[in-house]
Amino acid sequence: MTDVRLLDKHNIRVCFALPAQAIESIAERGKLNMIDKPVDRPRKSRTRISVPLLSEEYAAKALPRIFGTQDMVAIMILAIFWISNSATAAGVGATAYVYWLIGGITFFIPCVIATAQLGSMFPQEGSLYNWTYQALGPYWSFFAGLCWWFPVPVILVSGADTMVAYIQGLNPSWLVEPWQQGLAVIIIIAITALIALQRIHIVRNLLNVGAGFILLATLLLAIAGIKWLLSGHALATSFTHLSDWSINQTNVGQFSLVVLAYLGSCVPLNMGGEIAGEGHMKLRIITRHLLWGTLLIFVGYVIATFALLAIEGPSNVGTVFALIAAVDTSLGKLYGNITAICIMGFFVIALIMYNVSFARLLFVGAIDQRIPSSVGRLNRQRVPANAILFQTGLALVFAAILFLVGPYIFSFDKAINLAGDFYNVALALVSIVWALCTIFFYVSLLRLYFSDRQKFRQSLLFPMPIIWLICLIGPLGCVATIVDALFFSWTVTIANSLWTIIVGSLLAFCFLLVAIGSMLATSEAAWQKLSR
Repeated sequence: MTDVRLLDKHNIRVCFALPAQAIESIAERGKLNMIDKPVDRPRKSRTRISVPLLSEEYAAKALPRIFGTQDMVAIMILAIFWISNSATAAGVGATAYVYWLIGGITFFIPCVIATAQLGSMFPQEGSLYNWTYQALGPYWSFFAGLCWWFPVPVILVSGADTMVAYIQGLNPSWLVEPWQQGLAVIIIIAITALIALQRIHIVRNLLNVGAGFILLATLLLAIAGIKWLLSGHALATSFTHLSDWSINQTNVGQFSLVVLAYLGSCVPLNMGGEIAGEGHMKLRIITRHLLWGTLLIFVGYVIATFALLAIEGPSNVGTVFALIAAVDTSLGKLYGNITAICIMGFFVIALIMYNVSFARLLFVGAIDQRIPSSVGRLNRQRVPANAILFQTGLALVFAAILFLVGPYIFSFDKAINLAGDFYNVALALVSIVWALCTIFFYVSLLRLYFSDRQKFRQSLLFPMPIIWLICLIGPLGCVATIVDALFFSWTVTIANSLWTIIVGSLLAFCFLLVAIGSMLATSEAAWQKLSR
């Protein structure tokens, strides 16, 4: 009863009975599995954990189940289809399509298949955290979940900074100084956090609007590219020579940038316990949203890259505003402004989605007593408010360091480059950490298969040869991403050797902070448990 009061002090009467039933049912199943039926276990200790996490039942009862297929598709689009990545990819010309294809085959598609399989087997709140627990136990689940969560403040700053770049594109005299950019980023993050604290029904509607914004922007880009060619204009990019499609030393760093654009296939399933329905209906929502989301994201990146290469060319796509410039050139200022509004609206809502989705990881961690219970407390709208505020606070600190402190410690004439370099290094860290997390998809699948082959085969969505194939290709793609992001610079202002030192040192420092933070969090959670 104490756990429930700490997690949900505003709704004691509503929720008191439910967690008690959940705890009793879990305890009963644990006793049966451990005492009454020991002979039913597979040999040795290779079975997955039989006692479910407390968060599996509590989250399903405490949070509303409202997400349907369309909602989950919208979340997947908001998580992955950051259209500004197309401008980065288009910088290498026709080779961009080679990287989109290689990244899709070696990383994105295996991730989606693994997500579908694991999500259908364990459709609970927490996605990777829960899946790793089922396969590898509590220690590795906490490590995987923490690594999956801790880049989120960087992502929040990244999205807000991208929106600032679009504002600057509307008027180059706006937000010139780093401190001005920093204040704008801080305001954007704060506003989106306040919206994330509202009822999930309101947030769900906004998520669908955000996905609609970016799909409309993509449609306008497609029309712009087609109209440009039908009007008799020549392609601004050469596609005719074999060298135009070649991978070489100058563009090999593009692979990890493309993988960054594909990261996040299981972000929607952070809220897996809030999917509407049960059984077959829930399974259908999981599989269908992954299918449609994958198709829309891949086609969207191809269309946006095509519009840039056809109208602007590789030499003119150095900024995210190149997408707007392409529409301006082909369709006129009116449609360009509509595209700009759609893209900026998308990024605002994407920040809301990331804050809401990853707050669920802190929420389930608090329920399972892996971190202090106060972090998972729900507000009156049934939203993990403390988790959202904690994430937002970290993002605001990071933004202040990036824009308000760093540029003024060093020489001012290099302030803009410094902020840009810091930004690229931070995103490289996100790519490395999330690629490492993705390896747990395949390790979990293999562990579950070898623990109970019969049960695993009964829950298969895909033929076993496909599972074997993604378990081979997927980890190789993850390792290639880690190596590429570590050894090949993402910016011309940092040499490869210096880039490796900077990224490697910061990566080690981040993992040290994670280790210290996890020890403090688990110690606090253990002390709270003993004190009750």
